[in-house]
Formats: sequence, C-alpha cells, structure tokens
Amino acid sequence: VQLQASGGGLVQAGGSLRLSCAASGLTFCSYTLGWFRQAPGKERAFVATSNWYGGATYYADSVKGRFTISRDNAKNTVNLQMNSLEPEDAGVYYCAASTNSGGPNLLQRRFVYNYWGQGTLVTVSS
Repeated sequence: VQLQASGGGLVQAGGSLRLSCAASGLTFCSYTLGWFRQAPGKERAFVATSNWYGGATYYADSVKGRFTISRDNAKNTVNLQMNSLEPEDAGVYYCAASTNSGGPNLLQRRFVYNYWGQGTLVTVSS
C-alpha cells in the first residue's frame, strides 16, 4: 500500500491550499481516508476523515467550516481543501487509510489507521 501526499507549500494567512493524496495497492472504496497534521514539537493530530461506509465526513473542531475533505473513488484520491488558513494550521500533513468505518470518536484516533503517507509540509505566514 502506498499513499502519496502532495500540494503543500507556503501560503499567507487567509489563503488557501489543496492537498491531494493518491492511494495505490488497496481497494480504495473500502477504506476510510483521513488527514492528520503535526506541528513542530507537537503530536500528530486529527484533521479530517472520510468514512468509506456511507461517505460520512468528520472534522476537528479547529478546522470545521474552513476545510473540506473529498474523495474520488474512481481516481483513488482523497483531497483536503483548506481555506482561510491560519498560522496554527502549519505543519506536516499526512494522509492515512483505515479499514474501520466507525464514528467520529473512533476515526479521529491515530491507531485506527493502518497505512500512512509520507507527509506534505504546509507553512502559513502571518
């Protein structure tokens, strides 16, 4: 299984970025796909996820209304549209895949995810 994240970069506060994650080696439509981020000196934290069963999406409170996760099962990709970026959104963003299809309390946990991508760096200047 490979997850290849891309789209990171430098953006001014208030700007937008779109991250993409291309997956291979798995039955994409049967996996929950999520995004996590890790800021320097902090633990990796949940950002958003798209449940494979029913297509429900869940977000961390800090990004609700600003970020949108979407998946394209035909292209085996999951995207994260990030708007109104804040300096606190900076970090390395990782995509992850899970065979679980639980609710938000479960899917925000790192241990639920079986596979991880290499990460893409997002820098937000104030």
